Amino acid sequence: MNVIREDIDALNAILKVKLTPEDYASEVKKTLEKHRKTAKTPGFRPGHVPMGLIQKQYGKGVLSDELNKVVNKSLQNYIAENKIEILGNPIPQGDGGFEGDFNNPADFQFTYEIGLAPEVKVGLNAKSKFDYIKVKIDKKLIDKQIEDLQRRYGKLVSGDAVGERDMILAQFVELNDDASIKEGGVLHTSTISMEFVSDKKVKKELTGKKVGDKLIVSPASVSKGGADTAAMLGVTELDLPNLSEKFQLTVNEIKVMELADLGTELYDKLFGPGTIKDEKELRERVKSDLDGMFVNDSDRMLTRAVYDSLLEKTELALPDAFLKRWIKMSNEKEISDEQIATEYAGYAKGLKWQLIQSEIFKTNEIKLENQEVINFTKGLLVSNYAQYGMPAPEDAELTKSAMEVLQNQEEANRVYDMLAEQKLTKYFKETVKLNEKEVNYDEFAELAGGK
Repeated sequence: MNVIREDIDALNAILKVKLTPEDYASEVKKTLEKHRKTAKTPGFRPGHVPMGLIQKQYGKGVLSDELNKVVNKSLQNYIAENKIEILGNPIPQGDGGFEGDFNNPADFQFTYEIGLAPEVKVGLNAKSKFDYIKVKIDKKLIDKQIEDLQRRYGKLVSGDAVGERDMILAQFVELNDDASIKEGGVLHTSTISMEFVSDKKVKKELTGKKVGDKLIVSPASVSKGGADTAAMLGVTELDLPNLSEKFQLTVNEIKVMELADLGTELYDKLFGPGTIKDEKELRERVKSDLDGMFVNDSDRMLTRAVYDSLLEKTELALPDAFLKRWIKMSNEKEISDEQIATEYAGYAKGLKWQLIQSEIFKTNEIKLENQEVINFTKGLLVSNYAQYGMPAPEDAELTKSAMEVLQNQEEANRVYDMLAEQKLTKYFKETVKLNEKEVNYDEFAELAGGK
């Protein structure tokens, strides 16, 4: 067995695998002997079928399978031993890259194309400057957060007129095009939260309305659409296309959230007994919590900025023709050249980032250790429990759950990606020069929600 490498250019090469009978004959013979022991051929007892018949029936298939095994193992060993960094997998050259005669097995040669990973130089150091966007935690933002906390522990009371954050118990009656009540139409009572009415015109019309007041609306304008609209009207989503766009909305009841009083009772509910003593301490705690709440968004924006910069400034050539052919051959579903041409730019961008990230990890000895991945997964599970107000289970059970999550390949990939991004962000923050820039909340939300 002999593997020969022939370089075409810096990004493309050919590997020729040359086999002699010594490389495959013994295994082919063993496999044919197994077939002989189990073959059921009329006129012969099992194990006594002439080898010539076995060879005629199974020979080419067995030879093909064994050659594939030997060739694949040879390629993998050669690539590993010579530390060749390839992109994708080796693919047969031309129409098959094969030389040999299956009818008269002797020497065989298999020729494969390989795409070589380019050299990556990541230009990131202490001289690299990036903005680190932070929210300006001002009095207005702290006041809003405290009000939200008061609302969370407040109580609903009856109101006289609809306000922008109130709840309405409303009756919906389906109308005809001429605004008359539709006979046999929908009649249903449901709740509307003014906070979530996004149609500005309808929200303005509702604001100030009193119990008993009526107006004509489209159900979609006071709901989130789809399933939410159907639930509000007491129908199914399949019924929606057959319903009128006009409904009479009657305000039956108005509920106003009465804020909880600031004081020891509320502070203890929020942060535990004796943690906060007065409003000054509350404001300090809220400011600290807001700082912590927004840091993840600040980190994501920094990572995104560095990502965009590295993709733009890191020069990386790829073996494009090879990769397009490999994508076509390795895809489970048939894919056209036109589709590859359309989608290749996005694929190449993702591959370039993988190469850049891999180089950063290798150069800086950043690793994802197994126990670290498990602990990170456990942390995600604890956060999920907390989100639903549930206590996390004991460590043994939590570890078991984490292992079950990681056995799902899709979930495991997601966890690894999240942990890798966390490590990258830490590396970026420790490496580049950060220019801290404070912006107001609205601007921050717009920037964080960018591309």
